[in-house]
Amino acid sequence: MEMEDPEEIKHRRAQFLIYKALQQADISPRRSRPSWLKVKTNKLKIRIGKRLKRLRKTMLSTISAAEVGFHKQFISQLKALKRLFHSQEAPSIASLQPMFK
Repeated sequence: MEMEDPEEIKHRRAQFLIYKALQQADISPRRSRPSWLKVKTNKLKIRIGKRLKRLRKTMLSTISAAEVGFHKQFISQLKALKRLFHSQEAPSIASLQPMFK
């Protein structure tokens, strides 16, 4: 029996490992196409998510606009009360600003 070259042994071992890796890759389950139901549900989730995001944005902008409007109205009422109490002459009902616009 003849002795093998160490380089030959390394080469054969590498070829064997490559063969095993390729064989294992063929055996492992391939990625199958997702069912149409999964695709539909994922698309629906995306659409719902986008709508919720849009709704949240519009609600936040509406609420902030309402807060600004309330703040302006409140400040104007305070100014009217300040004018009422600091005026020298007796105020009449006609000189008062309306309570709600």
